[in-house]
Order: sequence, then C-alpha cells, then structure tokens
Amino acid sequence: MGDPSLIIPTEDIGIKDSLLYEEIHVQILDRLVRKLRIKAVALVKVLWRNQFVEEVTWETKEDMEKRYPHLFEFGEVPN
Repeated sequence: MGDPSLIIPTEDIGIKDSLLYEEIHVQILDRLVRKLRIKAVALVKVLWRNQFVEEVTWETKEDMEKRYPHLFEFGEVPN
C-alpha cells in the first residue's frame, strides 16, 4: 500500500502534447571529413546529455555550428 500523500495529481504535471524534448550536447568527442563523390562533408562526433557513450552521434559540423556556435568560437573541437 502506497502513501497517498506522495501521489501527484496528473493535472499538476506539465506535459506537452508533442512529448518532445531538446537533446543537449555535453561534449564534441571527435571530428572528421567524409569525402563523397563531388564534395566533402565535415562531421563532429557528439555526446549528448542522458545518453551513454555508446550512443554518440555523428552530426554535420555545419548544423552544429548553427545550433551551438559557442562550441566553435575558441577551437573547442578536438583535432
């Protein structure tokens, strides 16, 4: 039997209809340039908050610079 004083009414919990949340980067671990047939694409390996190291993702450097410009201002991306 649970303690009824610990039950929170669902009306008090602010849940958005979309159930979306924004991932927040923790660290850029690596970078590389992937060469395609006619162009080269710069990528960065990103560790996200609430994710394991095994779940890092490769994102385009261009997209990450648009979303997180402060990461690239002082050369924080490892070589």
